[in-house]
Amino acid sequence: MEGELSLVLFSLAVAALATVLILPAGVAVAYGLSRWEGAGKGFVETLLVLPLVLPPTAVGLVLLELLARNGPLGRVLDSLDIEVVFTPKAVVLASAVMAFPLLVRSARAGFEEVDPRLVAVARTLGDSRARAFFRVTLPLAWRGLLTGTLLAFSRALGEFGATVLVAGNIPGRTQTLALAIFHRTQLGQDAEALRLAGVATFIAFAAIFTTEVLARRRGARVRA
Repeated sequence: MEGELSLVLFSLAVAALATVLILPAGVAVAYGLSRWEGAGKGFVETLLVLPLVLPPTAVGLVLLELLARNGPLGRVLDSLDIEVVFTPKAVVLASAVMAFPLLVRSARAGFEEVDPRLVAVARTLGDSRARAFFRVTLPLAWRGLLTGTLLAFSRALGEFGATVLVAGNIPGRTQTLALAIFHRTQLGQDAEALRLAGVATFIAFAAIFTTEVLARRRGARVRA
């Protein structure tokens, strides 16, 4: 039981850290895409969505090739004496890469719902572009940002394919809930696998339910 608790805590920590790490870049990219009208936007959007439509194992293979000792990033990391492959860092990285597109898509939708005229009013009242973003745009896009953050966290929590290739399935080191469920099933320990699946379901339900409650309360305050 203690081992399962450690497994759950590790999985939650990985998902939370991956989400926090991609949040600044995800918000920036989403905002940029929501305001970009030039050529090349479709190409960039397609590139960002690729991790969602590619087999996760394909994404994991690309990460593995990049981070391997003879890979372009691997050589740089090796010179800095930083080890990533088959470590907890690789678990966070794989989860972050797979969760990033979901964050961007939802956040972009939130930014696109913001009326540009409200931002323009803030600018005419003396706000700088950055101040108008934090005072007007960001608060008005909160639903998309909250949804994107939740989806990113949930995706990171359930990540399997990319993680197993770039981080392995090492109990006590890189094994997450998703990997443990698969591992228990392979060993014929169906009861333990079902228990872990139940824990994962409970966490996902709690996250979604909490977000819905917060969204309703915020919406009620706005209407008031």
